[in-house]
Amino acid sequence: MSQLITEVQPDVEIYIQSIYQTVVQRNPHEVEFHQAVSEFLESMAPVIKKHPEYQKYAILERIVEPERLISFRVPWVDDQGKVQVNRGFRVQFNSTLGPYKGGLRFHKSVNASIIKFLGFEQTFKNALTGQPIGGGKGGSDFDPKGKSDLEIMRFCQSFMTELYKYMGSDVDVPAGDIGVGGREIGFLFGQYKRIRSGNEPGVLTGKGIGYGGSLGRTEATGYGCIYFLQEMLASQGLELAGRQTVVSGSGNVSIFAIQKAQELGAHVVACSDSSGYIFDPNGIQLETVKQIKLVEAGRISDYTLHHPEASYYEGSTNIWNVDCEIALPCATQNELNEVAARQLIDNGVIAIAEGANMPTTLEAVHILLANNILFAPGKAANAGGVAVSALEMAQNSMRLSWSFDEVDGRLKKIMQHIYQDSIEAAEDYGFEGNLVAGSNIAGFKKVAEAMIAQGIV
Repeated sequence: MSQLITEVQPDVEIYIQSIYQTVVQRNPHEVEFHQAVSEFLESMAPVIKKHPEYQKYAILERIVEPERLISFRVPWVDDQGKVQVNRGFRVQFNSTLGPYKGGLRFHKSVNASIIKFLGFEQTFKNALTGQPIGGGKGGSDFDPKGKSDLEIMRFCQSFMTELYKYMGSDVDVPAGDIGVGGREIGFLFGQYKRIRSGNEPGVLTGKGIGYGGSLGRTEATGYGCIYFLQEMLASQGLELAGRQTVVSGSGNVSIFAIQKAQELGAHVVACSDSSGYIFDPNGIQLETVKQIKLVEAGRISDYTLHHPEASYYEGSTNIWNVDCEIALPCATQNELNEVAARQLIDNGVIAIAEGANMPTTLEAVHILLANNILFAPGKAANAGGVAVSALEMAQNSMRLSWSFDEVDGRLKKIMQHIYQDSIEAAEDYGFEGNLVAGSNIAGFKKVAEAMIAQGIV
């Protein structure tokens, strides 16, 4: 954790180390949460030195502790009539800036550590958007893959029957994440209405366009990542056009990152799913990927059936062996480790933008920054999704519907502002050019100032 802390008083370092040690002691075995807190604290020493009031009011001690962690069982009946039981979670991490806001993840890897790391990151990500939303996250170890629509519906109805107690458009507003798309949001929203006996469209985001959803929400995280990447490249006099690009994943974030990158002239040659990756020297044919992943729910290996000139390789993380100038990790946490980072550097990468949440290990981040690779961290680069979710909430409150172009224009401006706030914060606190530190500091200061203003709560 000390690698990014420079020129600070020893007592400040000791204080920050004590915060981290307390987190580890209180949350044993929650390695993803430890990682997120460690990465954040690496940026905090000069901030605490400049603002001793943050230590006086125990801002760090409070901000690493969620306001509420809810865990519950989710019983449901499968198509064979057998009762299944999963775990459900919701962490309401910080409501200083507004109602808790963050997605629901349905994946077999979900546990308390995953949910807490995501909720912690979400607090600062949401602050960076400038929207009045706090940080939260939730989900279940239920895996929708291989389940029928009816099984998914029954699970979602059971899940919402417990979760609704803690929700509300001014309290906690979930959205989608891995494993939770338009189908799942629809089932969840239907059950919420059934229980609440009313229409409260702002209680969930990512809804269908016909019942309160926002145009541009599906594309927002992927598009936002590219808009942020554009700003980062432009700061160095560089463009995306003509750059060989690799994008991990093939879900919504990846697909729309590829789409916007290709619109801007990037040559995207590889993408992946959990089994492996495809390499197409002629450039990824996005309509084929959309058909396979969004319509057929197939595997990315099927791409070669349509484009025999492409190659499929086992092992999703091996995608980082592909030569590229731009790398976009858009799949899941810790998919890009230190070995992959060194391989990317050797292959000539100039910029990396995280479309997923914490997809790069802490060791890999250190290597990339030490080698002056332009690096856009997820809490800044993938904030586009929650930014447009907040715009969806605003439209629901006003009973209005904005055009795609209006939403997209607002998204682009938000991502530009996040870049500027992050780069300025980095410079102000001695981390010039370091967007990891800059985004941590910019997001933290917005929350910290509001926490002081609101007293010890």
